[in-house]
Amino acid sequence: MTKSVLIIDDDEMLRDTLAINLRKVDFDAITAESSEKAAEILNRISVDAIVLDRMMGGMDGLGFLKTMRGKNNNTPVIMLTAMSGPENTIDGLSGGANDYMSKPFQFQELVLRLNNVIRNTPIDNDKNTNSFGLIFSNGDFFVLNDMGQKQPLLLSSEEKKLLQNLTSPIGNTVPAIPMVAKRLRNKINGVISDLDIITVRGMGYKIIRTK
Repeated sequence: MTKSVLIIDDDEMLRDTLAINLRKVDFDAITAESSEKAAEILNRISVDAIVLDRMMGGMDGLGFLKTMRGKNNNTPVIMLTAMSGPENTIDGLSGGANDYMSKPFQFQELVLRLNNVIRNTPIDNDKNTNSFGLIFSNGDFFVLNDMGQKQPLLLSSEEKKLLQNLTSPIGNTVPAIPMVAKRLRNKINGVISDLDIITVRGMGYKIIRTK
């Protein structure tokens, strides 16, 4: 089963190179250039692990990690940073990182450590999905089946865009073509029985839980 990883680093070349190489070894790699952008992504995306830089503009990686843990997000995190040494490692691990690696690094070692933290983190489907049980990974939506496996939600480009808008953030009200909203509602109802898309008069549509 393909695993998903969010790479948070303000170094564009490193970020993109790491994403490309992770995709070659069967990871779904998603990227963010800042802690703030990563927080937006995690509002609607569940991932199996996070690779996190520490020194970034805006909120640094350690601050982001502490904030994430404060929200009871237990996604495993590998802090990948140029800040080496035992004191920095202790700061990272104390702040909530599952593992700590210094730059420069060996790609294969990172892959091994990613697999290790994912394997050793208990699966909690309630916390690893958004509040509606939807998963957004590498540009597509998924739902979990009874075996806890990701199953793709087959959507047209218009339906996918609408669902992204409805869940970015959760509870968002957005305008849409009625026929597109109707098709999306039918597909959602077919896989998650307690979800619905309702009409908000004069504003558009909103996704809600019915139970």
